[in-house]
Formats: sequence, C-alpha cells, structure tokens
Amino acid sequence: MKQITSPHNPLIKQLVQLKDKSRERKKSGQFVIEGQRELSLAMEGSYQIETLLFCPELISLNDSAIQLSNGSTEIIEISKEVYQKLAHRETTEGILAVAKSKAHDLSNLKLKTNPLILVAEAPEKPGNIGALLRTADAAGLDAVILANPKTDLYNPNIIRSSVGCVFTNQIAAGTTLDIIAYLKANNIHIYCAELNASVNYDTMDYRRASAIVVGTEDVGLSHDWLESATQNIIIPMRGKIDSMNVSVAAGILIFEATRQRSFN
Repeated sequence: MKQITSPHNPLIKQLVQLKDKSRERKKSGQFVIEGQRELSLAMEGSYQIETLLFCPELISLNDSAIQLSNGSTEIIEISKEVYQKLAHRETTEGILAVAKSKAHDLSNLKLKTNPLILVAEAPEKPGNIGALLRTADAAGLDAVILANPKTDLYNPNIIRSSVGCVFTNQIAAGTTLDIIAYLKANNIHIYCAELNASVNYDTMDYRRASAIVVGTEDVGLSHDWLESATQNIIIPMRGKIDSMNVSVAAGILIFEATRQRSFN
C-alpha cells in the first residue's frame, strides 16, 4: 500500500488545488470528498471513487467505508500532518476520497410520472445550496435543477452543508431559458415564489407535475420565469420584512406540495 507522509508530496499539492479551486475541479473532472457519511452516500449514489486516503491515527483500515471501496480504487495511507493539510473541516473521521464528477445535463434527468421538482435560479452561497439539497432529500423530490448557478456543485462547502445530499439527489443544471423549455416540453407546471401577482402558496394544487421555483433573496426571480409561470405564489408574512432565507422558503413550499401528494 502506498504511503504519503509529506504535505509537500506532488499528489497532495494537486489535491489541495482540487479542493480549493473550482477551475481545477472542472478541468480534471474530479473532486474531493471528506468524511465517512459523505463518502458512503457518494458510493450509494454510484459515484466512481478513484482514490481513497485514510489516516490510521484517526480511522482503521477495516472501517466499513474503506471496505466498501472496490478493487479499482487506489488506497493510500497518509500521515496526520498530510490529513490536516487536506481536510476542510477541523473535526472529521480521518478519511478523504477523490471521486469522478458526474454530468448534470437536463437530458440526463430520469423523471417519474407526475414529478415534483425544485428549481433554484442563480444560487451562489454554498450554504444555501447545501440546505436546499438537504430539504429536497428530506422531501424525496424527483429532481433539483439549478438555473445559472454561480457556484460549482462540488464545492467542498456544498458537500459539507448538504451533509452528502449532493450525492443523493438527482441534480441538473442549465440556463433559465433551457430549463423553462424543458419543463414546458414535459408538461410540468411552474410555480414561482414571487411577491407580485401572487396567490397564497397553499391555495395551489401541486398534485400534478410541478416545479417550485425560487430565486435569490436580494434579487428574486428573473423576468423570464415570471413570464413563464403557471402561477406566482407567495408565503404570507406576518412581520416587518417581506422575504426569508431561500432554503426556509423552499422548505415551506416543498412540504406543502408533499403534504398534498400524501393524500393521492
């Protein structure tokens, strides 16, 4: 088994770049996974694990996450100093992996009959994207679609904030116009979270094929979405402000839709 003890090793330097730079992730088609739960979910999501690195001071070679790796996965033992150089989080379990990215084209989506989809336009903050993915996983949505995303999906902060749900959701990305065309071609009704020309969100029927569309808190949704909406919907506000965190708003809308669908 290969061992690496120096943080100055060329492979370790390469992995630091892969972890920190979106450009490197896109160029190589690889990304770094940290943590046992995240690695297990990536394997469950059929991600190809190319290299697995573990620190024997923190985790045993016999750990289940390591044992689940297949014969094509290179396993490397690393020192604690090297692990701390690579780790994104201060407290983790001593295991990292290099995985192959997946394509997230709209054409790759496999939708069931009568799907329920979340669309987020121009998401930028990794924490918000991660929270949206956790909510989508919890609700069992058919897909999450990111319109004009400003952060790449394999940003370590998205993986961390989604607690691995980036691997358990069916995710696609595209331009706003391409996504609108896709939804219309598949006869999916579009419900846009918007302040103007809106009705209360709980007056709509989401039991048919539906996409719930949310924008950023500061800008909201673009004109193209509002022009294409089946209906704009709003969450009534009781206080002094007229907006809330996008992941919180999406959670309210999504779980209303799943509540209605539970009576089908």
